[in-house]
Amino acid sequence: MSTSSTQRRHETVAHAFADLMNGHDPDAVDSFVAEDYINHNVFVADGRAANRAFWTQWFAAFPDTEVSLDDVLVDGDRVAGRFTYRATFRAPFMGLPPTGRTVVMHSIDIWRVVGGMAVEHWDQLDGQAFFAQLTGDADSR
Repeated sequence: MSTSSTQRRHETVAHAFADLMNGHDPDAVDSFVAEDYINHNVFVADGRAANRAFWTQWFAAFPDTEVSLDDVLVDGDRVAGRFTYRATFRAPFMGLPPTGRTVVMHSIDIWRVVGGMAVEHWDQLDGQAFFAQLTGDADSR
């Protein structure tokens, strides 16, 4: 496989994630997340099923989620995406009652890709700022 076709194949993972978010379809994880997915994220357990369960909860709480893929980079077996999320907090999430607040969050996600599937994931986001937006607690920022 040529470098450019490998790069395009890896980029597909970042685009598939954006499509999952904008399509509000947790079952879309089947198209790009490996069954034994390793997730280095304190909120989401390892495995495809845990990933699907998290996004099911997310879309219940934030049914109008919109995500933009702002950048995508590929290096070897890794693909990185920089994302912007916008959503309204409409149902309970992680023990918090809904506030109707609109939140904006940014993340940088890195996936290790094998055979076109994400097998491992790391992300960086400002969770404290995200939860402060949910609750309106500016002191927690």
